Amino acid sequence: MNQITPPPKIEIIPSNAPFSEAQRSWLNGFFAGLMFDAPTPLTAEQGAVVMHGDGDDGEAPWHDQTMPIADRMKLAEGRPLRRRMMAAMAQQDCGQCGYDCHNYSEAIANRSETRLNLCVPGGKETARMLKSLFEDIDKAPAAQPLASSAPPATPTVAAPPGRSRDNPIPAIFQSRRLLNKKGSEKETWHIDFDLSDCGLDYVVGDSIGVFARNEVGLVDQIIALLSASHTTRVNGKTLREVLIDDVSLSPAPDSLFELISFVTGGAYREKARALAQGEDPDGDAEVLDVMAALQKFSGVRPHPEAFVEALEPLQPRLYSISSSNNATPGKLSLTVDCVRYVIGKRRRLGLASTFLAERINPGEQVKVYVQKAHGFALPQDPRTPIIMIGPGTGIAPFRAFLHDRRATGAPGRNWLFFGHQRSDCDFFYADELNAMKSSGLLTRLSLAWSRDSDRKFYVQDRMREVGGELWTWLAEGANVYVCGDAKRMAKDVERALVDIVAQYGARTTDDAVSFVAELKRKGRFQQDVY
Repeated sequence: MNQITPPPKIEIIPSNAPFSEAQRSWLNGFFAGLMFDAPTPLTAEQGAVVMHGDGDDGEAPWHDQTMPIADRMKLAEGRPLRRRMMAAMAQQDCGQCGYDCHNYSEAIANRSETRLNLCVPGGKETARMLKSLFEDIDKAPAAQPLASSAPPATPTVAAPPGRSRDNPIPAIFQSRRLLNKKGSEKETWHIDFDLSDCGLDYVVGDSIGVFARNEVGLVDQIIALLSASHTTRVNGKTLREVLIDDVSLSPAPDSLFELISFVTGGAYREKARALAQGEDPDGDAEVLDVMAALQKFSGVRPHPEAFVEALEPLQPRLYSISSSNNATPGKLSLTVDCVRYVIGKRRRLGLASTFLAERINPGEQVKVYVQKAHGFALPQDPRTPIIMIGPGTGIAPFRAFLHDRRATGAPGRNWLFFGHQRSDCDFFYADELNAMKSSGLLTRLSLAWSRDSDRKFYVQDRMREVGGELWTWLAEGANVYVCGDAKRMAKDVERALVDIVAQYGARTTDDAVSFVAELKRKGRFQQDVY
């Protein structure tokens, strides 16, 4: 942690009081915390437990989606196998795998789960690491337990329809509308689903898993590279149907390169073997999706059935729900950034985002399921104030929170920090939010635009500008919520919060870090980051 210039402190103990400077500084922070009814900073021992865990079954500091996998694995060195598996997983309990990360790692370690490729956010690097760790199970001495004395995982009970990735149900795609205005560099859509026929419900904070379909044009190009017919039968379907509905076409899995190495020879074989082992002989491994892999090994044409078996299953994509079932029963909304980019001369498309933006028509069905939120929900007491920080599509769950608080008549104050690139074309839901502010539902609306001037200005900068008021809300018991990018925004927001606590709570940086850690432990600081 970088050293911070000591901020101005609240002066409660006068300078002529009979205390040393160090004693007076400590007392100022202590009494400031009492006066503002804020949690007492943790002791050094408590802080160690928060940051590093209480034994192998406590908190997992290595399970941090903002850290590169190499750093996570280094932190987990010497831990039981199941904990190292958890370190390999890239998202804090997103639920896309059908488990939370702790239970997924437990299930792999005790052999009740053999699928090592379910961590969608972790992608290939997580799957590779889990495969390597899984191989250690057979190498472990018989007398050495793979897990601690924790009770064995309870048998999996089939979830009701629409409540797990293994049991999705059809929902009706209702409509979409573009949220950006002319001049924006982004493409963000408001998506509506009709749930009235399927009967699925949800609570704010939950996410929805969407089973998108691959683009027909991409599928047909892959079939052409195989020199196959789209009507070839594979697993009881046509090859085209399988490639559209059942398998992932990005990124190219190691198993595809293994297959290619079996059906070719010479330099191609050596190159394919290297790629299958996670090496990068030509410096292009990171951009090889299935089509690019076939183009790289031009002329190699695996049998369609073997080709399909070498691919990964098509995984659902999770999106934060941006509506409230209490406000609009039978309706579910999403806020989706459309992903399009170019590698070389070829345009790549985000699977689910472009599916929702252009490849599904109103009235058509799509398989979905609701993923229950883990530790991201409105406070039980509706009087509790909430501070919501969600730039870009991170606004999604907070739109849901606000609609829900209005529908239920929750009296708690609401403060939203929203930001994006440009105020005139990237202010999502501007009319809604301004109306909420006029009605008093939205107590405060703090905005930050990164491209409106030469100086880039983000939500964390706005937080620092209004740090005194934000500290007052915290001292009065407010919960803090953050949604959005984990690797940069969430880290910057948390650092800004630490700085605000240090400055306006008259604490050292270490004590401010402990204060924020205590907010997390008490459920007063919750994150939905990706």
